[in-house]
Amino acid sequence: MKIRKAVIAVAGYGTRFLPATKVQPKEMLPVVDKPIVQYLVEEAVQSGIEDIILVTRSGSQAITDHFDSSRELEIHLAEQQKQAYLEIVQAIPRLANFAFIRQGRHLPYGNGTPLLAAKDFIDEGEPFVYMFGDDLVLSETPCVKQLIDVYMQHRPAAVVAFQELPLEEAIRYGLARVKEGTNPKELESIVEKPSLEEAPSTLAQFGRFVLPWRTIEILETMEPGLDNELYLTDANHILCREARVLAHTIEGVWYTTGDPLRFLQTNVQYALRHPEIGRAFAEYLRSLDLSQY
Repeated sequence: MKIRKAVIAVAGYGTRFLPATKVQPKEMLPVVDKPIVQYLVEEAVQSGIEDIILVTRSGSQAITDHFDSSRELEIHLAEQQKQAYLEIVQAIPRLANFAFIRQGRHLPYGNGTPLLAAKDFIDEGEPFVYMFGDDLVLSETPCVKQLIDVYMQHRPAAVVAFQELPLEEAIRYGLARVKEGTNPKELESIVEKPSLEEAPSTLAQFGRFVLPWRTIEILETMEPGLDNELYLTDANHILCREARVLAHTIEGVWYTTGDPLRFLQTNVQYALRHPEIGRAFAEYLRSLDLSQY
C-alpha cells in the first residue's frame, strides 16, 4: 500500500519562545525565509506524500492562512510586477491536499494526542507518516522518503527515525534499545532521557515516523503516562512487543527548533546553505569577533 498521508503535529503552545509565541504559533517562526512548518510540508511532499493533515490548536489560524491562497497579496504582487514573489506565494497552497484539525481540549495532552485528533482522516489499516513540528532534517534524500523506502523494502509494522549523537547530548532524548543481531535494526524499546550509566545506545529518537493504524488503536486504550501526558513512545513500546518495529539511522543531520538556542543554531545552518545569502552570511560570521563572549 502506497503511503500517501502525513500527520503533522503543530498544536503546541511554544512556551519556551514566549512572548514571541503569544499570538503566533511556534511552527510559524521563520527559519531564514520560510516558516518551520513549510519545511516539514515540503519534505513530506518531496517524499511522495499527497495528503497533509495538520493538527492545530486554538489560536493557530496563521498556519491555516499560510497554506491557503491570499488573493489580496497576489493582486498586490501582480500590480507591483513582482513575478518571482507571486509564484512563490501561489505555489504554497498547491503543495498538497491540506486538512486542518483542531486538537480538542477534551483530548489528553501529549505528543501522541494529535493522532487521536486525526483518526477520522486515516483509513483503518492504512500506514501513514507522522511528523513532530519541532524537527527539521538537512539531507540529500528527504528524511520521510528514507523511512518510506525502509518500510516498503522490509514491510515492518513501523519505522522510527534516529540520529547518532554524542552521549552527553543523546541522553536529552529517547534512546533506542536495539534487539541484538538484527539487521536492519529492530527496536526492543525506547528509553526516555536515561542517565549516562543507563543509556542503551547513542541513537536518539526524533519526530519522524512511519506508523500503522494499530498505533492509533493503542493510543485510544492507553492511560496518560508521566506528567499526565499521552506519549507516542509508550504506544511504540507496546507495538514493539506485538510486531516488528525498525530503527532507521538517518542519512543527514537532524536539527530541533524546540528551544531558542537550538532554533538559532538551526537558522545558522540553513542560512549557510541558502543559495542567495549563504556565501554572504558565511563572510559575516567570519568577520565576527567573539572573543568578548
